[in-house]
Amino acid sequence: MIGYIRGPVTRIFHEYCFIDVHGVGYRIYAPAATLAALVPERETTLFTYMHVREDAILLYGFGTQEEYDVFMLLIGVSGVGPKVALGILSAVTPEEFCAAVQRKDLKTLTRMPGIGKKVGDRILFELHDKVASLQGRIPDGAENGADIDSGSHTDEAVEALRGLGYSESEAQTAVASVTGKDLSVEDKIRRALQVLGRGR
Repeated sequence: MIGYIRGPVTRIFHEYCFIDVHGVGYRIYAPAATLAALVPERETTLFTYMHVREDAILLYGFGTQEEYDVFMLLIGVSGVGPKVALGILSAVTPEEFCAAVQRKDLKTLTRMPGIGKKVGDRILFELHDKVASLQGRIPDGAENGADIDSGSHTDEAVEALRGLGYSESEAQTAVASVTGKDLSVEDKIRRALQVLGRGR
């Protein structure tokens, strides 16, 4: 099991990056926020999870311990695989996710990519008590029910990107990496296109 990867970032795409470790380039899938914080040619350290399948061995990387902890909780839920867990962490922060589970906010969960009512109910049932261990890391605003940035500006930006030919997953991941309450729709689209352009 690989606990973390440290090395210079050589390439950044919209779903993964390459990190050079002594001449070996590791492809690491990561949440949008982690990818957005990376700087090409600058050394970084990512907490990692290695997922072994019959046809592939995949590495998932996280810029913070909180992202890693929530990811590990999510993949322990039946019906939630690494890809869905990564999509959730690309749509919301660990604090926002934990706050939604603590509030038993099914509506918020089902807005996240790959989560329907059945899986959302299962997440609430299985993780409600477990996320309590992370509660000390949740800022007061999120714990008290601060809204997740999924308002009309974000929705409009996602729809605009879909109109340009990007998939729902690509659009949501790119917009999530640049979300901010002070950004206009145009700014979000422009920055999301820059993120998507790095993967082309």
